[in-house]
Amino acid sequence: MSLELKVPPVGESVHEVQIGQWLKHEGDRVEKDQPLVEIETDKATLEVFAPAAGELSKILKREGEPCEVGEVIGYVDAIAQSSEQKQPSEPAKSSAAAPQAVSKQAQPSPTESSKSNDVPWVTPSARRALARFGLTSEEVAPTAVGGRIREEDVVQFAREHSIEKADGRHAPVSNDAATTPAAANTTVAGESPTQSAPAPAAAGARQEEIVPMSLLRRRIATRLVEAQQTAALLTTFNEIDMSAVVALRKEHRDTFQEQHGTKLGFMSFFVKATIESLKQFPQVNSEVRETSIVYRNYFDIGIAVSSGRGLVVPVLRDAQRMSFAEIERAIADFSARAEAKKLTPEELEGGTFTISNGGVFGSLLSTPIVNPPQSGVLGLHAIEDRPVARAGQVVIRPMMYVALTYDHRVVDGREAVGFLRHLKEIIEEPARMLLEI
Repeated sequence: MSLELKVPPVGESVHEVQIGQWLKHEGDRVEKDQPLVEIETDKATLEVFAPAAGELSKILKREGEPCEVGEVIGYVDAIAQSSEQKQPSEPAKSSAAAPQAVSKQAQPSPTESSKSNDVPWVTPSARRALARFGLTSEEVAPTAVGGRIREEDVVQFAREHSIEKADGRHAPVSNDAATTPAAANTTVAGESPTQSAPAPAAAGARQEEIVPMSLLRRRIATRLVEAQQTAALLTTFNEIDMSAVVALRKEHRDTFQEQHGTKLGFMSFFVKATIESLKQFPQVNSEVRETSIVYRNYFDIGIAVSSGRGLVVPVLRDAQRMSFAEIERAIADFSARAEAKKLTPEELEGGTFTISNGGVFGSLLSTPIVNPPQSGVLGLHAIEDRPVARAGQVVIRPMMYVALTYDHRVVDGREAVGFLRHLKEIIEEPARMLLEI
């Protein structure tokens, strides 16, 4: 009996999703509730599970294809699996039976073969590697989960078969995916020159690659444009002497990690300082709702996290009640699950204020964009030693530029500048966090 594999409901307002990575191939055996495919929404990545134990008999939607909630994307043959389970797991009765079974499985019908091989799953870097060595995707077997051919697969195949690049050197393990040298003389060991793979494009050839935008990237683009068009955005800057926090963190870092099981970073200091500053200037924590201003007495702080799919902003709910350790653990958990595509849509919704740390990428100064309908976003930047004047002397201190982008419809310049000054004072005197002053 074939069971339909449908896209499950993923949210009240979500009607369209995009197929991500298939974790199983056609013909693979699956267990009940085993994840089969990842689906991407405009907020998160979710998994679709097998409705029953059996065999993934057919895949209807390939990676990158859009589909709607409730649409059938594949079939699971439950009968095939159940019949196999009835057979006792015992050694093969004869040496001739195994090759016959393998031969039967390796010869799908022409219709199934043509459908499953319509679109080879080749990553962009693998395509360039194929061109470097004069290979085709049919020659290289994928090793990654989901059937993708990666650059490592191509390089490994070239090494095993002694395929050389155009410059005559033995194929190394290289991360260089930007060059495409000619490989007109490339041959495979054991083949005559007339049987060699076709030559790739000439060196320096101009190439373009068209890749559809993911739903998350489209959502990010829409909201950023929406923020620019619907809010009166303005950015103000300040700089913070990080000496006190750096010294405090260095002094208690080891003890903190031993006691709480997590590292003491800078983000917990800024989350705490941000909350104290928002208490002093509630306009920055407010929201414009039609012709009204909504002020909040709670602080749901969004933390911008970079992932392979794009920037996501999970939210620390009621961050005013969280300790330093709880904040650090939550942020570390967000980062890990963002990379593993395990964040849920509920964790990305809401938020009254956002903190974005571009300093981890080396950004010295930037103007962050507000996440609607919020009224403010704090941008943190790299800490660098710079000369500053202290008590009439020029000294070297670890300095950080901070930026506040705010909606000028509800936040005036006085509140914006005051917010940053209060934040600066707290970070430069961390003891004020204990006194809430």
